[in-house]
Amino acid sequence: MSDIAAPEAPLDTLPDVSPTTSDTYDPAAYEGLDYYAIDELLTDEERAHRDRVRAFVTEEVKPIIEQHAQDMTFPRELVPRFAELGVLGPNLPIAYGGGGHSDITYGLMMQEIERGDSGLRSFCSVQSSLVMYPIWRYGSEEQKQRWLPQLAAGEALGCFALTEPKHGSNPAGMETTATRDGDAYIINGHKRWSTNASEGDVCVVWARDDEGDVRGFLVELDRPGVSAPRIMDKWSLRAAITSEVIFDEVRIPASNMLPNVKGLRGPLSCLTQARYGICWGAIGAAMDCYDAALQHAKNRTQFDRPIGGFQLIQERLADMVQEITKAQLLNWRLGKLKAVGTMRPQQVSLAKRNNCKVALDICRSARQVLGGNGVLGMYPVMRHMANLESVVTYEGTHEVHTLVVGHDVTGLNAFT
Repeated sequence: MSDIAAPEAPLDTLPDVSPTTSDTYDPAAYEGLDYYAIDELLTDEERAHRDRVRAFVTEEVKPIIEQHAQDMTFPRELVPRFAELGVLGPNLPIAYGGGGHSDITYGLMMQEIERGDSGLRSFCSVQSSLVMYPIWRYGSEEQKQRWLPQLAAGEALGCFALTEPKHGSNPAGMETTATRDGDAYIINGHKRWSTNASEGDVCVVWARDDEGDVRGFLVELDRPGVSAPRIMDKWSLRAAITSEVIFDEVRIPASNMLPNVKGLRGPLSCLTQARYGICWGAIGAAMDCYDAALQHAKNRTQFDRPIGGFQLIQERLADMVQEITKAQLLNWRLGKLKAVGTMRPQQVSLAKRNNCKVALDICRSARQVLGGNGVLGMYPVMRHMANLESVVTYEGTHEVHTLVVGHDVTGLNAFT
């Protein structure tokens, strides 16, 4: 005999469990979370740019992003709006099409874009930090003039090719080669996990030259021998374009090499720039999940009272507020260090490690607050949760950043 109690009513008379008015989620009601009045630490310009991007995400991204994620399509129509808002290269010089804004403005922009979706922030991070940044920092004047204004205007899309099928956390194992042939280089190799590549125009490729040194090259993606098959079998970042990039005897002019950097410090410095944006972006996703959970806790009634009046729900919400606030302060201080040129890569590792974990924990807790309806597309939580499973891994896994910080504080290398 089963010890499972029978339902109190026949199955065909049980109440409808579809979302009700008490489960309503209104993205337009979002006001942001600023428990420690961090806005007072921002300049008027920083707040103004943040608020413009925030309004854009609320009004133009939120209404469409869930369907794009479900359909696994990238909202290409938003690219001109990204350019208008200045989120493509916002902290690069105005002379090359950038915004000339502060690093904190850049971070706040990434925070708000990822509040919409991690895939859209990935697009902006790649365009800004992994393509425009290396061209600006390491490129020739001709390369800067050719590519940066187009990339800033969204008229050209870029991608970054470092990771290979056999070499992720160990880029030193890179197998892609660039062989000199007169006034040209011949690129051969296979890269993976490249955002934007299938629809891109130029790729910043890292390859070993004839001396075995890692060098950066600008490869137009319409050159013979380049293929960029899209990676479709993924549950994460579904509204972003993720691709492999294969180079089969691809001939490029020698002038396409980035002349001002040699060795792994080139690609690693680009990743530091992008990770800085990730630190802010991950908290944008966490803030969005907190907002959905808070709205639900206030509106959802069980046992004749809003569930937000129960102690266990309040504990979850208090934990979210606590961790988001700590991460916001971490980001603000990191931005100040970056602005004066004293930010160290290890400090970025600490923030990336902390903020991605915090964001994932908040997403999972928010899903619990939302109950069964939390798995539905009417809320953003499951989409953010799935996206953050990529964010916590790419550009240095949680474990790699743990060892980076551990090495920094002990002086002992645990990688080998």
